[in-house]
Amino acid sequence: MIAPSRLLPGDVLRVGAGGLRTRPLRVALSALGIAIGIAAMICVVGIASSSREHLDRELAKLGTNLLQVEPGQSLSGGDAHLPAESVDMIGRIGPVTSVAATGLLDGATVFRSDRVPEGETGSLSVFAARDELLDTVGATVAAGTWFNGATARYPTVVLGSTAAERLGITAPSTEVRIRVGERWFTVIGVLRPVPLVPELDLAALVGWPAATSELGFDGYPTTVYARTRDEAVLPVRGLLGRTANPEHPNEVVVSRPSDALAAKLAASTTLSGLLLGLGAVSLLVGGVGIANTMVISVLERRSEIGLRRSIGATRGHIRVQFLAESLLLSALGGAGGIALGLALTTGFAAYQHWPTVVPAWATGGGLLATVLIGAAAGIYPAWRASRLSPTEALGAP
Repeated sequence: MIAPSRLLPGDVLRVGAGGLRTRPLRVALSALGIAIGIAAMICVVGIASSSREHLDRELAKLGTNLLQVEPGQSLSGGDAHLPAESVDMIGRIGPVTSVAATGLLDGATVFRSDRVPEGETGSLSVFAARDELLDTVGATVAAGTWFNGATARYPTVVLGSTAAERLGITAPSTEVRIRVGERWFTVIGVLRPVPLVPELDLAALVGWPAATSELGFDGYPTTVYARTRDEAVLPVRGLLGRTANPEHPNEVVVSRPSDALAAKLAASTTLSGLLLGLGAVSLLVGGVGIANTMVISVLERRSEIGLRRSIGATRGHIRVQFLAESLLLSALGGAGGIALGLALTTGFAAYQHWPTVVPAWATGGGLLATVLIGAAAGIYPAWRASRLSPTEALGAP
């Protein structure tokens, strides 16, 4: 009895690879569709994961225990204000570890020179700042120094990072002065960006006593920042309204700045879902391209199929051969797409100064997608090739 012939895995690989080598340009173009889809999906997942990891590290460094108290509206619909004593009252809450405040000076402008037109303010704000502000909000000084008990009483100013950039100031000194309101102030410091309180980046900060004596500040805080113990954030948040303004707690708005960063992450996650959908469409187009390539290959290689059938190849052998070609073609595109996606993610994360994070499931899912696409795209061409009879195939022109 003659044993049925069979193809070993190595034979299947050689036969499939040989079929692809005869059409290198077509193979490259077909694999490109898969590569673009896989690269797009890995980039979207990798960039979103890297952004999330960066945000998690920022929140771990800055803390999520910072609460922000601001005046809302009165019952009559007008603007309310916090009492001047609100900072001290909030500081008496047991779990509060530090408290500071800023006061907006309405109408005060900031100019590098008195020759700058009045309308070109650069959208900069002027705030009176308590000495404790730096530690409470987690800000750091990039150049110069922060206020102390002495400098806060004199016409000195500390600039936010964006404000300093717009005013063209990088190195504060006793010789660097700007015009705040109607007075000249000496720039003593420049802050680094403050992620939890981004409004400070566009601000010129003046010491609380100097703002009162030099700029006519009324002493009412417009924003109070309270840092609490981590386990007490929610209880303290519930107390802040009636503590800051016992007579009108309904006129107080309490928020947590870290929630805004989390909202940004949620928005980027929604966008990532859209981009993943576009990547899936690219994969579908790539799969259709592979199926088209394999169908054309069957039509062009009918003589080869007939010759192989006439010398003993079974229908199963033909099916395996063309299915192997489809899988190899898809795997070629998938491998290229994974490499391209990892490279683009790494480059973008490095440009943004983020950690590079690509979840293992993303690359594993990319590999699985290439296998499924290759199998789905190759099933019909393989079946069609195996249905050709030797005489019909050899008789084809």
